[in-house]
Amino acid sequence: MSDQPQSSPPAFSHLDAEGRARMVDVSQKAVSRRVAGASCRVLMASETAARLAAMPKGDALAVARIAGIQAAKRADELIPLAHTLPLEHVEVRFEPDDGGVRIASEVVVSAKTGAELEALTACAAAALALYDMIKAVEKGAVITDLKLEHKAGGRSGDYRRGGER
Repeated sequence: MSDQPQSSPPAFSHLDAEGRARMVDVSQKAVSRRVAGASCRVLMASETAARLAAMPKGDALAVARIAGIQAAKRADELIPLAHTLPLEHVEVRFEPDDGGVRIASEVVVSAKTGAELEALTACAAAALALYDMIKAVEKGAVITDLKLEHKAGGRSGDYRRGGER
């Protein structure tokens, strides 16, 4: 047994000492550059994916991209305790893969808190918009694997999926 003091696990930042929900106070934090990336997948039949790929530079993907960007800008309205962030860049990309489409987002901000929720929200909304565009052809499409891929900046440091800090 070690003589080192045992550190307690980190607390949930959005709960006070009594377990009540609260918005985190970031007023004393310094503004810094933050980057966050997320991804998800929309699974669909190969026939649906082929029809989607055959569209002329994909109106469906353009609509989904705009939905993702717009959602990132409004994440604070969707997630109750999220801070309003002055986003500087939002990118939403689509990559056809086996059995569907992988959606990836990246958000850049100079702020006192990170942009993880904005990146995740961008992917989720893009996936929902894509589902809306293909549901007439395939109602059985599945949105799956929504996850944070990476983040940089801030007090908690950097994170990269697969190379967790």
